[in-house]
Parts: sequence; C-alpha cells; structure tokens
Amino acid sequence: GVVFPYSPRLGRYNLNFHEAQRACAEQDSVMASFDQLYDAWRSGLDWCNAGWLSDGSVQYPITKPREPCGGRNTVPGVRNYGFWDKDKSHYDVFCFTSNFNGRFYYLIHPTKLTYDEAVQACLKDGSQIAKVGQMFAAWKLLGYDRCDAGWLADGSVRYPISRPRKRCSPSEAAVRFVGFPDKKHKLYGVYCFRGYN
Repeated sequence: GVVFPYSPRLGRYNLNFHEAQRACAEQDSVMASFDQLYDAWRSGLDWCNAGWLSDGSVQYPITKPREPCGGRNTVPGVRNYGFWDKDKSHYDVFCFTSNFNGRFYYLIHPTKLTYDEAVQACLKDGSQIAKVGQMFAAWKLLGYDRCDAGWLADGSVRYPISRPRKRCSPSEAAVRFVGFPDKKHKLYGVYCFRGYN
C-alpha cells in the first residue's frame, strides 16, 4: 500500500480527528497507522506538516532534517507531537490505501476542462473522476506516470510521476500537487477511475 499526506481545499491544519477520518474515506483510503507511516518514512517519505494517525496521535516523517522541520541538527525520523484533543485540535492527516480494484487513467480529451466539465467527461466515458487515494495507489502500486496536470474529485489538480525527468519532477518520483485552482478555469485535463465489479 501507500501512505500519503492530505489536507483539504481550506489549506493546512484544518482537520480535527473526525474530519481527518472522513477526509481519508472520501479519498478512497483510511487513516494511516503509526507502523504504516514508519514504513513509509523508511521508504523515503519526507513531509514537514504534522498529520493525524489512526491512534489519535499527531506525527510527521522527516528524512532530510532542516530548520522549519524540527531543526537542521536533528536526526531523521518520525517526529511525534503526541496526542491532542480529537475535537478541538486541527492538523493534516496521513491516509493509507492498498486497495486498487479498477482502472485509473488520464482521459484523452480535445480541450482542457473546467472542474464540472471534467466530472462530466469521466461520466461520459463510463467512469468517475478519480480520487486522490486512487492516484497515489496507481502511482505507487502500478508505477503510473503521466506529466499532465489533471482534476481530481476533491477539486485539486495533481499528476503522478514515477520516472523523474526535467519538466515533470526533476529530482524524485512523486505525485505532484498543483493546488486547488478556481473550478471555472479551463486549464487542466482529468484523471478518471472505473471500478471493476
């Protein structure tokens, strides 16, 4: 499976524990456990924003220590903020997905699309607009690689790169995050997902 950090359109540190649980479910995944985050860190996950884990703790993985992430002179590791109030405290979340039962693909379309057009284009193709978890699963588990920014169901725009190259993701294999653009802009393609029954 694959662990991925998630924050909503509102920006970072906007989810209490229960909202974080829901956010992962909406992205076709579950909240990651500490063991899953630790394995992801050992595989190179480096993320400087603290996120909820399934046990109610708040942690983040650092492979390259630097000033804003606990300090330059600290050792790499999973940084632990401890346990926080599940209703009042707000962080990002680490989600986990291993579930991949369908076809994830970039829809070849003659024009760039608004968000609503992207949703309709996938439906017309017999699919649904893909979720963030589905993109991470396709990238990590299937080596999916596409240098085209596309809409996803949560309104974000991302693209998966498993073979780093100059204009796409020069230094590392990654799911690149473009942002949460205005949904009315016709600037992007779309990633679709068709589940196998």
